[in-house]
Amino acid sequence: MDIYQVKKIHGTPNLAPRFRVRVPGSKSITNRALLLAMLSDGGCGLSGALFSDDSRYLLQCIEKLGFETEADEKSARIFIRGLAGKIPKREARLYVGSAGTAARFLTALLGLKEGKWYLDASEQMRRRPMRPLLSSLQELGARVAYEGEEGHFPFTLFSERNKEKRISVDIGHSSQFLSALLIAAGSGGEELEIAVEGSHGMAYIDMTVRMMEQFGVPVILQDGVYRICGAGGYVHRDYEIEPDVSGACYFYAMAALLGVECMVEGVHFASLQGDVEFLRVLERMGCTLEETAEGIRLQGPFGGRLKAVRADLHACSDQAITLAAIAPFADGPVEITGIGHIRYQESDRIKAMAEQLGRIGIRCEEREDSVRIHPGAPMPGRIETYDDHRMAMGFSLVGLRAEGIEIEDPGCCRKTFENYFRVLDEAAAQLTGGGPAGRTVYSLPSQQ
Repeated sequence: MDIYQVKKIHGTPNLAPRFRVRVPGSKSITNRALLLAMLSDGGCGLSGALFSDDSRYLLQCIEKLGFETEADEKSARIFIRGLAGKIPKREARLYVGSAGTAARFLTALLGLKEGKWYLDASEQMRRRPMRPLLSSLQELGARVAYEGEEGHFPFTLFSERNKEKRISVDIGHSSQFLSALLIAAGSGGEELEIAVEGSHGMAYIDMTVRMMEQFGVPVILQDGVYRICGAGGYVHRDYEIEPDVSGACYFYAMAALLGVECMVEGVHFASLQGDVEFLRVLERMGCTLEETAEGIRLQGPFGGRLKAVRADLHACSDQAITLAAIAPFADGPVEITGIGHIRYQESDRIKAMAEQLGRIGIRCEEREDSVRIHPGAPMPGRIETYDDHRMAMGFSLVGLRAEGIEIEDPGCCRKTFENYFRVLDEAAAQLTGGGPAGRTVYSLPSQQ
């Protein structure tokens, strides 16, 4: 197993006051754009696209459905020729890996198209819930034949032409269920109403709606019901994908910890991505923010002296682990609320962050939908990542101010940000005059 040994850099004599990084394209925007392009009425060029496990699985599935695609990873460009909402094949076997967006988006789309579809996923994705989305598709007349546990992958979806005009969906476990149905419904050429139960993850729903409108399909929200007016269908266009704000937040948090300045190129407050709100949390912890033409500049507090906060992260829950990682260095307890749904993501993230903080000697009170983390000096320790990219990236921050922090399986970041540790090393090199943030070593089985 690969182990990334983080190198403490806080207080280094030659510490520079600033660093600048570029992050890859947004996973959330890339995967939505892939689907919208596929459903459009012609050729779409996507620039700034993210190439990661998640986006590659979705692109492979699009190709298996019979669409013409071209991908150039070096230039971060993807071309897809849409067929005005039509699917070339009526039957296919698709594998979505651990990609939650691909899993939910494709299931919803194929559930609204006539055909027979077999869908499978990784062991990790097989554990994640699908029942709310499949129940909504069954309201529309689709049939589901499960190969294993009901409400989970793998399954075969038998779809017929939808005759219903109104359905409901429960987004208590994932807002992706609603995003999936909205995008899929926009390709049908008919009006559909979707009533929603639950309210978490609405920033991602807003992103979905705004992108649907950018591709020509308006959505109306009234009294908790979404109405899709997709008579004209999606319109082809060239589309520029924003840098990944979720990935950028690790570097802004790094600057906060070290009391230095960070610029992430191309990140702006007008972003489609809800995670930009995490910068406001860092601001409350003592950071200063400045919007520039090149991107948002963040200055960490002097000496990395962070203030304690109580933060509701329902709108940017991917940053719960990021905040948990820097919380031990605050001047009082940090409470993170509104995150109950992250128990159903790549790992039970509330349990995982509590366990790993405990492993390095930090007191963390775990609740059903929140955590309270007490300040302290982290002890040396090896962080288990549970094959969860957010755990690997988030907990790497601890080692920037604490000795002896190691990250298991750093390669799990390939899900969304496969060169994260290289970019982290580059940022550290700017601060320390060439020294990396850490190194990867091989751990023999006897050492595990």
